[in-house]
Amino acid sequence: MNIYVAHSNKFNYIKKLYEPIKSAKSLSIHNFFFPHDEINKLINTKEIIKSSDLIIADVSFPSIGLGIELGWADYLKIPILCIYEKGLEYSSSLKFITNNFVEYDSPRDLIEKLEKYLNN
Repeated sequence: MNIYVAHSNKFNYIKKLYEPIKSAKSLSIHNFFFPHDEINKLINTKEIIKSSDLIIADVSFPSIGLGIELGWADYLKIPILCIYEKGLEYSSSLKFITNNFVEYDSPRDLIEKLEKYLNN
C-alpha cells in the first residue's frame, strides 16, 4: 500500500512521526511517503497524493498546506486517516472528509494503533 503522511510543520514531525513509522518493522510492508524527508527539495505533492492508497494526516496542529493536501485527497476519493496527539484538538471541519480519527499518546501508542488500522 502506498501511504502519504501529511502534517503541519509546527511540531517535531521527525521525532514524533517519521522516526517511529520508519522504525516499526511491522509497517515496513507498506510504502510510506514523507513529504519533508528531504529538506529544500521541491516536490509535487499533488501528484504523489494521486498515486496514494491512503493518507495518514497528523492533524494535531492546524496548517493551510495540510488542509490543501486533505482537500486534494478528498476530491480524489483517497481514504484519509486523521491521527492526533492526546490533549490536542483537531478542526471539527475534518469530519466532512473522514470518519477515521485515531488519538495517540506516545510514539509507541501511535504505531500500535496504525498497525491495528492497517491490518483491518
